[in-house]
This record gives sequence, structure tokens and C-alpha cells, in this order.
Amino acid sequence: MEFSIRQMKEKDRECVLSMMEEFYNSDAVLTNGSREIFENDFNNCINGCPYLEGYIFENGGIILGYGMIAKSFSTEFGKICIWFEDLYLKPEFRGNGIVPKFMQFVEKKHNDAVFRLEVEEKNTHACYTYKKFGFKPLPYLEMIKR
Repeated sequence: MEFSIRQMKEKDRECVLSMMEEFYNSDAVLTNGSREIFENDFNNCINGCPYLEGYIFENGGIILGYGMIAKSFSTEFGKICIWFEDLYLKPEFRGNGIVPKFMQFVEKKHNDAVFRLEVEEKNTHACYTYKKFGFKPLPYLEMIKR
């Protein structure tokens, strides 16, 4: 499928927020998030936050989905770490190779980085896609404090 990847813009707000609601209320994500968090994420994507980039996947003016990447530093690998945070496609556009093309786009843009992501084990299609692209499971226990 032909599509373009571009940075999020203000005009994408309602579409992206709607997709975030759907994504975070699906089985693909453990947490539900909130409108406040989604708004904050979107605002950071379009307002030049140095830690977050937001992208739109589009074909002929039709938004197919979105992706967000977060930047950090990995002392474990001694380089920038790019986290694939949100990767969401509208159901009718899944299975068209959009996610691998987005990952290639990000790898090309951040060519000297280590890449990480989180995925729910029961999201078997996503796990298959990521493994096919070269990602390997890590034996880490992730912890959080809020």
C-alpha cells in the first residue's frame, strides 16, 4: 500500500485523540490512559518536545494510523535509545506493511540508536511483526512508580 509518513500537526488532533482512545482501550495495551494524558502526548508531539516525536501515516489525505517515538539514553548500550511508544493502525489498514515501513523510516532517521518497544504477549500479530523486523524479547522485569 502506498502511504506517506509525516509529522503530526494541529489539524490531526481529533483524529489522533480518537485513535489513542481506541488503542488504549484495546487488548494491545495494559493501561487505559486518559483524555488528559492523550492531550498531553499530542501537545508534546506538535510543540517540539525534544523527547517525543509523533507521526501520521496517510494516503491521499486519509489518515491510516499514527506512531509515536520517545527518546532516551541507554547506558547499557552507550547510545541514544528510541522507544516505539504508540504504533496504531485503523483496523481496515492493518496487514499492509505500514508498521515495518515506519520502523525503517525511524531507523534511517536515528541510525546510531538502539531501538526498544513494549508489546503485550497476547498481541500475537504485533509480536510476529516485531520479531520479523529483528526485535527480540528481553528477560527484564519492568517496574514503574507513579
